[in-house]
Amino acid sequence: MSNRFVQLKSFITYWLDAVDEHSLHSPFFFNFYAEIIKGKLEGSSIDQIEKIRNNLLSDQRTIDLLDLGSGSDQFKEASRKVNEIARTSLSSKKYSHLYARIIRYFGFKTVLELGTSLGVNTLYLASTREANVTTFEGSPAVAEIAQGLFDHTDSTNVQILTGDIGETLIPYLQSVKQVDFAFLDANHRYEPTLNYFRLLLPKIGIHSIVVIDDIHYSSEMEKAWTEIKTNERVNATVDLYRCGIVFFNPSLTRQHFVLQF
Repeated sequence: MSNRFVQLKSFITYWLDAVDEHSLHSPFFFNFYAEIIKGKLEGSSIDQIEKIRNNLLSDQRTIDLLDLGSGSDQFKEASRKVNEIARTSLSSKKYSHLYARIIRYFGFKTVLELGTSLGVNTLYLASTREANVTTFEGSPAVAEIAQGLFDHTDSTNVQILTGDIGETLIPYLQSVKQVDFAFLDANHRYEPTLNYFRLLLPKIGIHSIVVIDDIHYSSEMEKAWTEIKTNERVNATVDLYRCGIVFFNPSLTRQHFVLQF
């Protein structure tokens, strides 16, 4: 089954099943929907990030790309233009705003991102200066561009770790007590996604949140998402089609929501 067919089929199912806040009986998730999913994100730093995105979408430089993830359905060559990477790999403004709102609302301090890409989403995760963001990128050429953006924006609360995440993630996790927020967007395959999630679990607190990107990208990712939802540590999940949000608070009734976004 092709990835495009899976995406179309899952979107139709999502469109039929998704509900808004009026169908939410949980006070926590009613508030989560009203305050965060439907919330706003504004400020001069946000405007600056979108200017950076637009610059990347016009960047004609060609770089040598080391892709340690699932690869691209559109581009197979090792060399790629920066604007092509920006067009196909960056999280959209809509979703990056959402991730930043989650971090701000809950006051998360220790933030982890698997899959830096060009660094635009990272800048959103770090837009709250109290948050310390560690982001992981497999391709040195891509990481170099992202580091340039972090330097340009004086994002001193960001550190980037370059290399195979299978080798860089474990030492990082050994160095921290807890991960408050994690965004998984590194390798859109079944086994790596589950492996990253399992590695994170010992560092996840009851109030932590994990976001899995592209949960309906392929049948492999849908299988991974299904297994994550049934993990004994998971108490609730939210499916926004593009991403899945995972909650671990045992005070929440075990529920799985499909929400309009």
